[in-house]
Order: sequence, then structure tokens, then C-alpha cells
Amino acid sequence: MLGKLEPKLKTGKERLTFNGQPSPFKLLDVWCWSSSDLMNNTTRGLLAEFIVASAVGATENAIRQEWDAFDVVTTDGIKIEVKSCAFIQTWQQSRFSKIKFGIRSTRKWNHETKKYDEESKRHADVYVFCLLHHQDKLSIDPLNLNQWEFYVLPTRLLNEQMPNKNSITLLSLTGLTKAVNYDELDMEISRKAKQ
Repeated sequence: MLGKLEPKLKTGKERLTFNGQPSPFKLLDVWCWSSSDLMNNTTRGLLAEFIVASAVGATENAIRQEWDAFDVVTTDGIKIEVKSCAFIQTWQQSRFSKIKFGIRSTRKWNHETKKYDEESKRHADVYVFCLLHHQDKLSIDPLNLNQWEFYVLPTRLLNEQMPNKNSITLLSLTGLTKAVNYDELDMEISRKAKQ
């Protein structure tokens, strides 16, 4: 039986090789080629996960785990599910996108049994809803943390208020919590995890 492959942290300086010889291309070239469109929903979602991880100090020598039941774990063990939305998209738009975050329950992949758990639920302790709220296509910059706002909800509250819902709108979200800035995110996550 094949065991789990443990990824190693890369620097971007690693080179592609051919016939045992280094090519002119580095891993950084691959990343630039595949991930430069930060407004793409998938790439923006990964960026949002990194932003949250950086706010709680969970990026040091860490590698994102694709199949985990949650996205980030703090040094205190708080499990965080990260969701991302934006008013502006990469494609041509006639109006801003409606903001709706996914909150559906999922079945957790069990690495030991190689099967999904029977129970479908929300596995994180808190949800962080990351909204790239900037609304000018000419100046939008997902790397500018001032263009983001973050809404933190304990999973317990989501389960009480929206037990069978698969998504939450911005209007519903603002009825349950207020937005915080990047520099307030770590404290807000700790506070909400204790509620």
C-alpha cells in the first residue's frame, strides 16, 4: 500500500529538469504563469486562505493541505474555514457580483481509513468570510490588505442560525457580525472561537 506523500516546502528557486539537466525554468516561473490572476475565484480563494493564515501566524514553514476539513489552524489549535468573495471579477461584468459565501456541511476525508466520514457537518471552529470589497476595476489590488474586510463567525452560531443552509449572503452575514480589518483579524478569531 502506498503511504501518504508528505510535501516539502519549496522556495520557488527549484528548477525544472530534463534528462537530469536543469532547464532555464524555475518553480517560481510556474507559479507566476499559473497564479498571477489574483482575481480568479480559485486563486483569490487561495490568497484569502494565506491572508488569514498570515494574520494568525500560521504560515511559518507551513504548507497548505488540500484535503483537510478546514483551511487554517492557529498556533492555539483553532480550526478556521476561509471563504472568499469579491464584487469585481476577472471577466467582463455589467454589474458587481452579488456576494454569497458557501457554508455547506461536508463529509471529512479520513486519511487513515481512506474514506469520507459518514456524518456531514461544519468541521471548523470559526469561519472567516473574506470580502475583497474594493469596487474600482482600475485600482483593485488583492495584495492591498486595506481593500479586504473580514467577517468572523463561530461555527456554533452558523449551526444555530443556518443549520441547513448552503450559503450566506452579505446582508445576512452583516446581521450576525461586523467587519474587521486585517490587523484586527487574529484577535477577532481568538475572541469568536471562545464564544
